[in-house]
Amino acid sequence: MILDRKEIILSSAQLKMLKSAWGDESIDNSKVEKITYLSDGLKVKGFIAQPLDRPDNKKLPCVIWNRGGFQNQGAIDDFTGRGLFGQIASWGYAVFASQYRGNAGGEGKDEFGGSDVNDILNLIPLADEVPFADKTLWAMEGWSRGGMMTYLTLLRNSSFKAAIVSGGIANLRCNADESRFMRMLYEASFGKYNSEDFEKLCFDRSAVNFASKLPKNVPILMLHAALDERVSPKDSLELSYKFLENNIPFRLVLLEGGDHYLRVHKKEVDRMRKQWLQKFLH
Repeated sequence: MILDRKEIILSSAQLKMLKSAWGDESIDNSKVEKITYLSDGLKVKGFIAQPLDRPDNKKLPCVIWNRGGFQNQGAIDDFTGRGLFGQIASWGYAVFASQYRGNAGGEGKDEFGGSDVNDILNLIPLADEVPFADKTLWAMEGWSRGGMMTYLTLLRNSSFKAAIVSGGIANLRCNADESRFMRMLYEASFGKYNSEDFEKLCFDRSAVNFASKLPKNVPILMLHAALDERVSPKDSLELSYKFLENNIPFRLVLLEGGDHYLRVHKKEVDRMRKQWLQKFLH
């Protein structure tokens, strides 16, 4: 249930900056709203977006977008949300996104892949309250931690037509030797390393360990920068071997150089994302 929704309104100077980063169409042909919705009885914050131009007022395929980070680090602010979700909406989609429980003023506690996965699943019924949404066509996209959330969601719901994961976490290496960023995430999410449940939490939330249970009818596009220092490209490489073993359709693209945010490859990445959605969500 959507409890509250409010359109994001920015200054002309901010919109000009967004157009420079995301393109005129992303801003001129979209409407992005902040929402509060119910998830397991908690008031959770999120977003919905739509294109302004809908030929014949036809209903739109739906895309769920899963953010990265932990707690309020990585939460989507109004400025970023207006560009990010406006872009996807301008491609012709109804967009739904969650800040996850406990973040951006929402109730509950961010569990880094625990019960907060329900905050993604509970976006799906919101389409009943959005007249422009085609409830029969869903795709999902996740970045970084959002990649892990995407895999965990697919483990529980196989009705998506496609998924996209960029710089996604697929293997929670409990020793975190490869990345101080990952060590910080683990300690903030699961507690110190002497926690009895620490290794089990890492194992259960790593897609490399449950790949065989993922749906075989949801093609997944994996994008990863070869020089990603936050989430190792080994995550996507290791998972690709599991996908091969289990006949899960996927495409893996390792982009030369670059960083975790794929900034130097933005145009190429946006093109691949858009094409993947067009291929499987129509």
